[in-house]
Amino acid sequence: MTGNQIEWSRKKDELVAAVKSLGFPRELGEQIAKQLGSPKAMDRMLAYLYNVKPRTAELIVDEMLAICSDIDTWHNKKAAEEANAKYNELLYYGLGTDDDMEGPIR
Repeated sequence: MTGNQIEWSRKKDELVAAVKSLGFPRELGEQIAKQLGSPKAMDRMLAYLYNVKPRTAELIVDEMLAICSDIDTWHNKKAAEEANAKYNELLYYGLGTDDDMEGPIR
């Protein structure tokens, strides 16, 4: 196993144990970990579980969905920033044709 796989497995086990300690089935913890996908996201879920101590599975799933939504929003923001940077570069430098050799667009 790689270092990332070991870290993911460790966080998954911690998340499953936290879900079980609140009285929910192990399978719920496993599915939550699978959906979250990363140790950092699982850390966010663990903080929620330790601090809020939700009483229903619906509250746990709702928080998981909120975390997943935040992650999707962050990915979309980063993709938009990258696309904007490339577009600005294109505007500044042009397409690299002979007509564009005169410099930036004014």
